[in-house]
Amino acid sequence: MSRCGSTAGTAAARFLTGEVAAHADWVPCCPEMAIGLGAPRETLRLTTGGRLVNRSGTADHIAAVAAVPLPADLDGYVLKSRSPPCEVHGIARYRGGGQPADRRGRGVLAQRITEAFPLLPVEEEGRLNDDLLREAFAESVIATARLRDLLSGPWRPRDLIAFHARHKLQLLAHDPGRCLRAGQVVAAAGRRPRAETAAPMAAKPTRGRHANALQHAFSHAGQGLDPARRQDLLTHIEAYRRGQAPLGVPVPLLAHHTSDGTLRWLAGQTYLQPFPAELRLRHSVPGHLLTHRPAGARRH
Repeated sequence: MSRCGSTAGTAAARFLTGEVAAHADWVPCCPEMAIGLGAPRETLRLTTGGRLVNRSGTADHIAAVAAVPLPADLDGYVLKSRSPPCEVHGIARYRGGGQPADRRGRGVLAQRITEAFPLLPVEEEGRLNDDLLREAFAESVIATARLRDLLSGPWRPRDLIAFHARHKLQLLAHDPGRCLRAGQVVAAAGRRPRAETAAPMAAKPTRGRHANALQHAFSHAGQGLDPARRQDLLTHIEAYRRGQAPLGVPVPLLAHHTSDGTLRWLAGQTYLQPFPAELRLRHSVPGHLLTHRPAGARRH
């Protein structure tokens, strides 16, 4: 079972406290409450000078929040959107006169978490309303939990080799370059510190990388299929690549073709079922949030 830290309050709460709660232990953390501000409390603001002040500007809480202990042994974090201590992707910073200057701020707690645990999945609860971001986060958390379970015990190099082999398609879908580097780390697992072997799937997958992983899987499955079923599988993979079908179409089809036990490598791939079916993920048609957008391009 995975363990996740959360400062989230609403928005994606139904998913987090509903479907996910059966498969994860939540560790709540509220930096404002931890430093004794209570609730309700005066709104906090980030300043361009790096302070975390109340609306009247009479108190700076940056040092206190920076000293809040971070929960240990977690597999991911869900942080509160639009929260000055917790915002990950940019919150308003204010000038001395109380006027907003820009939206380049990152919460002090969010900054500490991403610096202390650069490979852990971290997401804002509001962004988890997006189907594809929710899928990527759940996949990364569960893979991280599996790796933590492996490395916390008396593992041997061959155990890590087997772990990497089971996750190869998942790693390809997230980051082909990291998949190659992870293989190099695995090959030297018996000669390097254990901490260096921890390489969770930090990069989010894209439709192109998923399509690449699906083609890699097809190269294993297609050889044992008759021409009609081989073409049917290719058609569904291409429909996903074009954004015309969700990932939940070609992946179950691949899993079906492994059910007779002849494709053992493919049947053992975590990519075919990276999270519990009860989470009801992988059923959205791929959108733009996880695809590359050139710098300066407009989002429609």
